[in-house]
Amino acid sequence: MLSSVVVFLQRVLLLVASDVDALCACKILQALFQCDHVQYTLVPVSGWQELETAFLEHKDQFKYFVFINCGANVDLLEILQPEEDIILFVCDTHRPINVVNIYNETQVKLLVKQDDDLEIPAYDDLFRDEEEDEEDSGNESEGTEPSEKRRRLEEVWFFQLCWKGGGGGRSAMVMFDLAWIMSKDLNDMLWYVYVTDIGTLQRHVSRHNHRNEDDENSLSIDCMRIAFEYDLRLALYQHWSLYESLCNTCYTSASLKLWSVQGQKRLQELLADMGLPLKQVKQKFHSMDISLKENLQEMIEESANKFGMKDLRVQTFSIHFGFKNKFLASDVVYATVSLMENIEKDESETDNFIRALDSLSRSNLDKLRQGLELAKKQLRAIQQTVASCICTNLVISQGPFLYCYLMEGTPDVKLFSKPVSLCLLSKYLLKSFVCSTKNKRCKLLPLIMAAPMNVEQATVIMVGIPPETESSDKKNFFGRAFEKAAESTNSRTLHNHFDMSIIELKMEDRSKFLDALTSLLS
Repeated sequence: MLSSVVVFLQRVLLLVASDVDALCACKILQALFQCDHVQYTLVPVSGWQELETAFLEHKDQFKYFVFINCGANVDLLEILQPEEDIILFVCDTHRPINVVNIYNETQVKLLVKQDDDLEIPAYDDLFRDEEEDEEDSGNESEGTEPSEKRRRLEEVWFFQLCWKGGGGGRSAMVMFDLAWIMSKDLNDMLWYVYVTDIGTLQRHVSRHNHRNEDDENSLSIDCMRIAFEYDLRLALYQHWSLYESLCNTCYTSASLKLWSVQGQKRLQELLADMGLPLKQVKQKFHSMDISLKENLQEMIEESANKFGMKDLRVQTFSIHFGFKNKFLASDVVYATVSLMENIEKDESETDNFIRALDSLSRSNLDKLRQGLELAKKQLRAIQQTVASCICTNLVISQGPFLYCYLMEGTPDVKLFSKPVSLCLLSKYLLKSFVCSTKNKRCKLLPLIMAAPMNVEQATVIMVGIPPETESSDKKNFFGRAFEKAAESTNSRTLHNHFDMSIIELKMEDRSKFLDALTSLLS
């Protein structure tokens, strides 16, 4: 465990990936370090190149390194070549975990939940098999490749786990469990968990936010309170207008097909059925008549059911700072992502990372609100791009998958050169396409989406996402498939992202790469 017993009087280097879960896990770990007076240095890393560079720059000053949402799915010892006295703690949701990291218990310490089933092959099957084969082979040349049996076992295991997809829960959850075991869990830490995963730990909400019914104790505790509740599945609606939120939420936009004239007509019919005046729904939510807001959720849910949207009201968590400030978990996610990938100011990725990290603290509500404003612009850009792609038939079938490429000159294309924004766009586009197409086969296909990344270097960024299904355990096998397609065609690719389903590719190699991918997945 990362306790003061292990790292007492030792300075620790935190290498943190650029995603919301990593930020929340980092905030929890920072609080634990502060409790135990552990000194640390924080270095944000957006890819493997930055991670290797950061390690090389700091390996002489540190003996303890913590990797948050990075490092698990590669052989860290082979890549980093650390000295024997260096210890690497890895808390990473990316799967599958590299088997060398699992079986090297002296230098690599994996931080996972106790109930996390890694489904790893036996040590003897992977490692001793090679030694036995070498003994049997006798006088074979030095430097022989690993045995065919071992290679086949590793590859089959890798593909099986990739096919199962998903990740290993949430890093923020792992860090909160650690804090709870150490009896140092706080309400703020609990909120960081709910920002990334609203489906767990309801008992902790009651424990940290218990209140009596009398008036004196009905005030918020320490000016902060977390509540479990049902709320509308509408993006940022409490900080926006109801109309804008309906138009720019993926679920409602796709269900109503708002990119079409008929869809806009259905939206007007939905508002009429709710009995909400257009003037009211188009103004800021906090300015709406109180009489309308009293039963708003029930009114919207009842009308939405008539239009086929039966899941518009969902379980979620909210946080209250004092009496005036209320935010849903999804609000914070949208704001944090927008701050991390902000393209409006010419600032470094590190500056954006620190600003996003700061926005999670209750003392920095002004930064959180800045993130909310950026998130509104991002959601508008996504919905406009989705509408454009569907209306101009940019989504095409490549056989085993759907494919869409954003041309240079497309509005907001610079935003979609960022990995998380491109992933969001891809998910929204796939859901909207599934709702719009009559082709039943296309509804079961995954999507590959590409966008220009660097015009001068003629590179594109490409992401693969699993099919749009009802299952929460969506399978993503694109990471390994991308590697195989690149190897077979000698395509100039850069697998720099911690998420293996995101790659960078030379523009002129795009055609042969996609042909190989089609052949591989058919």
